[in-house]
Amino acid sequence: MELNPGLLPLDWLLGTWECDEPGEGCFPTIKPFRYTETLHFSHVGQPVINFMFNAFHAESKKPLHRECGFIRMQPGTNRVAFIIAQNSGLVEIEEGELTGQQLNLQSQSLARVSFAREPHVQQICRVFQLRPDGKLEQTVSMATDNQPLVQHLHIVYRRAS
Repeated sequence: MELNPGLLPLDWLLGTWECDEPGEGCFPTIKPFRYTETLHFSHVGQPVINFMFNAFHAESKKPLHRECGFIRMQPGTNRVAFIIAQNSGLVEIEEGELTGQQLNLQSQSLARVSFAREPHVQQICRVFQLRPDGKLEQTVSMATDNQPLVQHLHIVYRRAS
């Protein structure tokens, strides 16, 4: 099935990406950790890209985090939106701009289950960049009720398929 023409600027994301080396996670209120992650971006011909992210503890291989959702582009612009559901009970909409092969996104709306663990996430910023070596790099920054926006995650992937 052909990619919807409105999504052609994002065709470089499509496929499965896996990390070669574990990514690094940190935040002022938690112990630093290492993780592995697989990303899968696909489409069914609609003007939307489907995605699923699965993260695991680097040493124990225990599942850590899962996100799934959709990517949309505002027609005729470089505006991109990610609609994300996380297994932690957080649902978010991130919006931003595509510049070349770099996506810069910021949370626009956050919602969570009523019994979500505190402190609550208040802001997320995410950057995806396709590097000249063909690898995909992701950096996620986060702010909570009691911590300002700081880098939380950083990882590099290679295309698996």
